[in-house]
Amino acid sequence: MRRIHAGLVGLALLAGCNDDNVVAATERTYNQIQRLGNPLVSEVFLAKRSHPVHGVTGPAEDVQLISAELKGFVASVAGRNATVQNTLAAVLLPDELIIQTDKDPASAGWLSWALANGWGGRTLTDDVVDAGLAATFGSLLDPNNTSPGLTTDNVAANDVAFGSTFPYLAAPHLP
Repeated sequence: MRRIHAGLVGLALLAGCNDDNVVAATERTYNQIQRLGNPLVSEVFLAKRSHPVHGVTGPAEDVQLISAELKGFVASVAGRNATVQNTLAAVLLPDELIIQTDKDPASAGWLSWALANGWGGRTLTDDVVDAGLAATFGSLLDPNNTSPGLTTDNVAANDVAFGSTFPYLAAPHLP
């Protein structure tokens, strides 16, 4: 009985492997509910009322839809000049992480973010919030009119080491 069953399965597989059978692709629609390439873009630079728009639009619309709001925050809250405003908008928009397949996959260089050592790269231990705050309120882009007290979120490093294999994250703290 097993031989007959195996033979029938084999014939079915062979019959399915000819040029006459065309499998139609199923079109799927997905509902994007959020994106956070750089957490500061949505969570700091944009007003809460703008989060839904940012969350459901793609990065291609960022410059058109949120550049003015980001620059307005840098001007009014951080008190920074137009050069700093334009530089931050150019670096942070579009709000996306870029996969660079030409980088060594053993390094973080394949996941690009402009403020991470200048060439890209972002590891789990990179403090992207502090990097963004330092660029906005610190002397990185302009030594004038800085607010040193706002250049860090004062969150210490992880209290549990990351793992050496995927998914790399430490287990969550449970109550």
